[in-house]
Amino acid sequence: MTARPILLIEDNPDDEALTIRALRRNKISNEIIVARDGVEALDYLFGTGPRACAGRLTPQLILLDLNLPRIDGLEVLRRVRADADGRKLPIVVLTSSREERDLLCGYELGCNSYVRKPIAFDAFVEAARRLCEYWLNLNECPRGNDARMPS
Repeated sequence: MTARPILLIEDNPDDEALTIRALRRNKISNEIIVARDGVEALDYLFGTGPRACAGRLTPQLILLDLNLPRIDGLEVLRRVRADADGRKLPIVVLTSSREERDLLCGYELGCNSYVRKPIAFDAFVEAARRLCEYWLNLNECPRGNDARMPS
């Protein structure tokens, strides 16, 4: 089976480039789909708006920033977890937020993991390696999670 994509939900172009570079440095070959705000992310996941496309693959992993324009990351998490198929998706909050309430709310809404972005590039690469080792290689997803997203 072909590796499913990683959905990176990130509005900061520097953090987007850093994340993609860290993933590639760790030899992650999954396609990386980028949504630059909460609306784009939900459009992709639920097949609505201009990001809608038939037959799109369910992401193998979602990396979710919290400080997003239009719809913030916590609201994206809330809406994805409210969907029956969305409850099965691995979602890692990957954020620079140091707010304790964001951490608590992320877990209350059902994120699988909460990672604060390291500032140093080498530390970020190592964090990406560990995330991908677990979520792409070790973690087992439910069988229905390898299907295509509903239309």
